[in-house]
Amino acid sequence: MKLNKKIAYVGCLGMIGIITTEFGIIGILPQIAVYYGITIDKAAYLLSAFALVIALTGPFMTLLFSGFDRKKIMLATIFIFLLSTVVSAFSPPFWLLMIVRMLPAFLQPVYIATAIAAAVASGEKSQENQLMGIVLGGIALAMVTTVPFATYLASIFTWQISFFVQAIVSALALFTIFRIMPGGEIPEKKSYGSQIKILKDKSFVLSTAMNFFMIASWFSTYSYFADYLIKTRKVDMAAISYLLLLFGIVGVFSNWLSGKMLTKSITKTVAFFLLGTVIIPVILIYSGDSIWITIMLVAIWGFFYAPCFLNASAYMISAAPKSLEFANSLATSFGNLGVFLGTAVGGWIISQSTISNVPWAGMGFGILSLLMVACRSILESKNKKLILINTVSNI
Repeated sequence: MKLNKKIAYVGCLGMIGIITTEFGIIGILPQIAVYYGITIDKAAYLLSAFALVIALTGPFMTLLFSGFDRKKIMLATIFIFLLSTVVSAFSPPFWLLMIVRMLPAFLQPVYIATAIAAAVASGEKSQENQLMGIVLGGIALAMVTTVPFATYLASIFTWQISFFVQAIVSALALFTIFRIMPGGEIPEKKSYGSQIKILKDKSFVLSTAMNFFMIASWFSTYSYFADYLIKTRKVDMAAISYLLLLFGIVGVFSNWLSGKMLTKSITKTVAFFLLGTVIIPVILIYSGDSIWITIMLVAIWGFFYAPCFLNASAYMISAAPKSLEFANSLATSFGNLGVFLGTAVGGWIISQSTISNVPWAGMGFGILSLLMVACRSILESKNKKLILINTVSNI
C-alpha cells in the first residue's frame, strides 16, 4: 500500500474511534434517560454539549496547534477520547458524565483537520478528495460497525457496555497511530491573519452557512433516532441496533459514491445529497409503521445522510483551497454547531408537542441549506462574468 493511502487509513481508524464516542450515545439515549431518571431531551445534552464545545473552540484550537507535530497531536487526542470513555463506562453522576464527555471535544476538530492535512500532504493534488474521503470514511464505517454493535450489546446487557466498546476502538486507534503514523511531520505554521482572511470571502461564508443548516437538518431527527423509531414505529432496542447497522451499510456505499461524484462536480454532488433533507422528513411523516416500510426508510435515510460531513468539507475547502486545515476546522465546528442546534430544536419540539413532529424542523433547515448552495452558485456565476468582462476590456 502506498504511504499516502496508509496515512489516510490510519486517520480513518482514528475517525472511527472519535465518531463511535460522539455518536455512539445516540443508540443508548433512551436507556440513559431511564437510568438517570431524566427526560430524553435532557439525556440528549450528552450529544449537544459535546457538539457545542467543538463549535465554540474548534477553529481556535486548530489554529493554536497548527504548528505542532501531527503524530503527537493525533496521539494526544485519541488518548483523551480513551480516558473519557473509560470513565463514562463506570456510570458516574450525570454532571460528571457530562464533563468527561465534553473534554475530548476540545481536540476533536484538531484531530480531523490534522488527519486530513497529513493524508492530503502525502499525495498528489488530484488525489485530494479521494484521500480526504478515506479519512472521513471513518464516519460511515463507524455507523456500520462500532455504533450499531455497541447499541446491540447495550440492548443485551446494559448501556455501560457501549462505552467499553468505544474504549476498545480508541485503544486500537491509539496503537495504530503510534506504530504506523510517521513522526516529526511539523507543517509550516501559517500566520493567523492569512488563514482568518477566508472569513471575508462571501463564497466561503455561504458554504459555511450551508454546512450549518445541513447538519442541523439531519440531527434534528437523527439525534433521536432510537427514541423516534421506538415511539413512532414500535420497534425494540434490539431492532434499533439492526436498523443502525443497515443505516451504516448503505452509508458506506453512499460515502464512496459521493467521493467519486465530488471529483466531477462538488456543487452538483452537494445539491443531490441535500435533497435528502427534504425527502426524508416527508417519508418519515407520511409513511406507515410497517416494518418493511421502516427498513426501506432507514436505508434511504442512511444513503442521503452518510456523506454529509465529506460533502461539507469538500464544499467549504473548494471555497478556500489555500487554507485547508483552518477550513476543515471551521467545517467541523459549524457542522457541530449544526448538531447542537438540530438536537436542541428537536428536543424543544419533543418537550412542547410530540416526537412525531421533529422531522418538520429537518425539512426547514434542509430548505435553508439548499438556498445557500443556490446563493453561492449565483454569486460565483456573477464573479465569473465580471472577470470575463474585465479580461475582454483589457484586451
